[in-house]
Amino acid sequence: MAGVPPSVTDLLDAAVDAVGGTRREGQVAMAQAVAAALDSGEHLLVEAGTGTGKSLAYLVAALAHHKRVVVATATLALQAQLVDRDLPRVVEALEPGLGRRASFAMLKGRRNYLCLHRLNDGPPEDDAELLFPGLGAAPARGTSDAGTSALGREVLRLRTWAEATHTGDRDEVVPGVSERAWSQVSVTAGECLGASRCPYGVPCWAERARAAAARADVVVTNHALLAIDANENRSLLPEHDAVVVDEAHELVDRATNVATAELSPPLVERAARRARGQVGADLAERLSEAGASLSVDLEGVVEGRLAKVTHSLASSIAVVRDAARDAVAACKGAADAAEEEAARRRALDGLSAVLSAAERLVARSEHDVAWLSRDERRAPTLRVAPLSVAGLLRENLFADRTVVLTSATLRLGGRFEPLARSVGLPVPSETELPWQGLDVGSPFDYRRQGILYVARHLPPPGRDGLPPEYLDELAELVTAAGGRTLGLFSSMRAAVAATDALRPRLDAPVLRQGEDSTAELVRQFAANPRTCLFGTMSLWQGVDVPGSSLQLVVIDRIPFPRPDDPLASARSRAVDDAGGNGFLTVSVSAAALRLAQGAGRLIRSMEDRGVVAVLDPRLVTAGYSAFLRASLPPFWQTTDPALVRRSLASIDATAPAPAPVLDRAGRVMVG
Repeated sequence: MAGVPPSVTDLLDAAVDAVGGTRREGQVAMAQAVAAALDSGEHLLVEAGTGTGKSLAYLVAALAHHKRVVVATATLALQAQLVDRDLPRVVEALEPGLGRRASFAMLKGRRNYLCLHRLNDGPPEDDAELLFPGLGAAPARGTSDAGTSALGREVLRLRTWAEATHTGDRDEVVPGVSERAWSQVSVTAGECLGASRCPYGVPCWAERARAAAARADVVVTNHALLAIDANENRSLLPEHDAVVVDEAHELVDRATNVATAELSPPLVERAARRARGQVGADLAERLSEAGASLSVDLEGVVEGRLAKVTHSLASSIAVVRDAARDAVAACKGAADAAEEEAARRRALDGLSAVLSAAERLVARSEHDVAWLSRDERRAPTLRVAPLSVAGLLRENLFADRTVVLTSATLRLGGRFEPLARSVGLPVPSETELPWQGLDVGSPFDYRRQGILYVARHLPPPGRDGLPPEYLDELAELVTAAGGRTLGLFSSMRAAVAATDALRPRLDAPVLRQGEDSTAELVRQFAANPRTCLFGTMSLWQGVDVPGSSLQLVVIDRIPFPRPDDPLASARSRAVDDAGGNGFLTVSVSAAALRLAQGAGRLIRSMEDRGVVAVLDPRLVTAGYSAFLRASLPPFWQTTDPALVRRSLASIDATAPAPAPVLDRAGRVMVG
């Protein structure tokens, strides 16, 4: 490509040597393409298959760039890998070639950092009596935690951790703490006093992180903060010239989550309780009563999209809006003391969230989708989300800076255009935002290493759970593989049914998601090649188990969005109304992405071999099946069950001997 810095390949070689890896052809092509895009300003979409080493490729190009680059990832694991492992070694390796020592920093949302003012001086999120019964306040440091609630014990552990932390980052707390406990020692951006007013402004962990990011060449952050920065047009990130979005297949969902507002009676009551001391008892009581009326009107509302809203419910939401608006107005104006200002900001933050959600629900914009969610663990909740985030991302992300999107799964149906449109990049010839798509391939020989098997002889899946034929097919496949199976199911109901049905029929142990922490289940699965692990959506990506423990991935059905998913159905209808095919554009594209992620669990190293088995015959019989298969790695394909069972048995026969299952302490488990 024109404009490629001649040193980028040499810099990559130095980086690969530093991390002890092997340079791949695709990795070189990606590093060169990213460097060229950063120089030219043209947006770039790069599909880099598993094993390519894409993070090293874009880090080298970003560190060699003459201006600041933000790297945004979706998972905490990848953020930690970049900051704790890759970047320190790459920076050192590139120093001779760059003639300078590049710098990097991690930046998250303020809510992720311990707030020293909240910890030491601020009021608790929950009543002190709930935290420390009989005491009315937190015990002094070093005193016994006897008599405290479970939540109070978590808070005391956080206080102890606060004395030793070097970052104030929530992710440093091991094991993790509950959201409710963390809320006792943290603040949102709206609640923050600001460095100039806060007595802890100088040692503030969040301010330290922001200052480090403002000096860094590369800033590592997450999709959520990137989306907030774009959605709210707030300067949460330091000035930067370019953005690299890794795991970019998740960007639309993360941006949608950030732009989604919620309204429920408990949220209204909480905002009223917080605001009582700032707006007076009358206004607070008015808001509280509005929340109670909303609760009554929600009782008879059916879960799902609010295509039509009853007059009574609309009136209740409007009453909440009006009460919240008056409370916000009464809460304006700064207080004198820091403690009073902190309380005012916390009240205003909660009131503003209620007001914003109520205003959007009342307005019923054609660009928004509203629905009601019901959950056994929480009160009925009204939600409102944008019909599309493409315009938001186009105007506030792509229009102002160079953006590189990368993932192992960016091409849907073999093309970049579907995902590009979803993030606001139309066909290149039709936009003022030029972009290129590049597939750098994978070092894996998928046709030699893996088989895609579709059980064409089975009946199409129904709505009444797994058909008996599916359970029989699953049992035969697992038996042929000798265990070694990751079962990916479209619902927890299906995963439970498969587990209960197969445990008596198989010699191999079957672990099921939900019976222990996901991390512990994956550890046990990886430790014993004869084990099976069955689960649902969170296992479809992020599970990385190379070697003989995983040689069969079974997918029960094509993972279309649920028919009653209010946002997906609204987006599909919008495409239909515009003259397109909503099912293909929305549902089939979403299924293709999820299928590609699930199938990607199989081949994780050059030595891996195995089978991806899809029990749903529609993957070869439906009119959209070619699009779905083109989204998957290029496995050798078959519909012959006997051939697949022989292949699995052959792989099992040549696999290493099973390793023992270990418990959390590393001891061999007996029985």
